[in-house]
Amino acid sequence: MEWRSRRKVLWVWLGLLLSAAIGIGGCLSHSDRGESTKRFIAKNLTNPNGTLATYLQKAKSVNPELAAGREALSESLGLWMQAALASDDQAAFEKSYETLNRYFVTDQDYIAWKLSPEGGTEVSTNALGDDLRIIGALLEGARKWKDHPVWRARAIDLTKTLLSRSQKNGYLVDFYDFSKQEVPDTLALAYVDLSTLKGLMQEGVLDEGAYRRYHTLLQEMPDDGVFYPKSFNVVTREYEYEVTVNLIDQLLVAIHAGETDRDQAHLYQFLKHKFDQTGKLFGQYMRTDRTAAVKYESPSVYGLAIMFALQQGDRPLAEQLYERMLTLKGNDVRYPGGYVFKANTHIFDNLLPLLGEYALENE
Repeated sequence: MEWRSRRKVLWVWLGLLLSAAIGIGGCLSHSDRGESTKRFIAKNLTNPNGTLATYLQKAKSVNPELAAGREALSESLGLWMQAALASDDQAAFEKSYETLNRYFVTDQDYIAWKLSPEGGTEVSTNALGDDLRIIGALLEGARKWKDHPVWRARAIDLTKTLLSRSQKNGYLVDFYDFSKQEVPDTLALAYVDLSTLKGLMQEGVLDEGAYRRYHTLLQEMPDDGVFYPKSFNVVTREYEYEVTVNLIDQLLVAIHAGETDRDQAHLYQFLKHKFDQTGKLFGQYMRTDRTAAVKYESPSVYGLAIMFALQQGDRPLAEQLYERMLTLKGNDVRYPGGYVFKANTHIFDNLLPLLGEYALENE
């Protein structure tokens, strides 16, 4: 009896230890979300000068309007800064700020949208969505780490350049060509970063009336029963649609529109239905019949869809999207943690999933 009693106690203790181990393992697994992707980006998609390469493999640029090979984009820098904020990595944020000042900010106090791998630039334009993302990150960084007021000052200076150069008919537009001194007539709705614009209003840089215009633009924009328009023409005041819908654009618009009271049930239910039906989300869909326009899945889409699902209060869907996204990760053993296909990858297919992973961890 005594032996049996001791054995029973032993099994109880083993059970408790196993439960504790499982609990610790779960916490470690949860807290590790994003870290393997972050390591992959730092190791494989960072140029020697600290800028972020657009692609894993080197390639020569054949179109100055597109990034190629190890060229760096301001968009990547902004997303990397957001990831540093989400992971509470002040050191990475400080390095990003140094990269911004050293390479991206020009003598005319605007952010060049593209750099050579060595950090030089031949472009004379900015990109509004990238600018607002970086400005928003700088404002948030200054609030989060209060010993860096210089970040707030830089954000305000960059905003003043935007407001003085990149406006037309009362709206910021997609870019300003500092060489030709030209602006387009369009504002991509994915660029209307209401969170950053609200922060600028609170800083006293953007007046309340201007912020309300952007808020109304997203709150009252039409849709076709599921999908949002691609852009707003600031001259004709008309919303413009595309025949083939890119889900990255749609999800960015949806996340920004989440700052308003707009009902987004149509897009949300479409995504949920497609995922329940096929277990996948494809990169593009036809506007007319809602069928997939491509056969590929995009890690970027999943990263944004996770954030959208969390914004809609649907964590179970966000977790399901996360599990599907993980099936696209680490398939090339030479590049653990990366979303690499045929020995190459686009940095957005790693940065946006990284933000999705952090959103799940922090939610």
